[in-house]
Amino acid sequence: MNEQHTYRVIVRGTWDGLTEESRTRLLAEACAHGLTSMRFTEEGTLSYEPSPLKHFSMRYVVVSDAADGDEMAGALAEERAEATLRELGHGFTGLRSTVTDLDTMKINYKAASRR
Repeated sequence: MNEQHTYRVIVRGTWDGLTEESRTRLLAEACAHGLTSMRFTEEGTLSYEPSPLKHFSMRYVVVSDAADGDEMAGALAEERAEATLRELGHGFTGLRSTVTDLDTMKINYKAASRR
């Protein structure tokens, strides 16, 4: 059985060719997609600034085979982002991802202070 790793992936992109309907909807929903919406989930969370309405990011949790590595986790998240944005009817371009493998991440604990 292959070992599974959990990855946090941030997919970034640029809005492109937005219809007037998409632009209006994004601006109306901007409050729900600001800094407070930034969470890593399996379904992904969309965040963007309304002014200017130019860039966006989506955050995902991806569980996949460790042997497939970061590249596969990034590709899976980008596929999810494409599907979500197409379903919502929003035009986009230039998807790129940043991947963190939570299972290999080094955590630096501060030593307990001594008195």
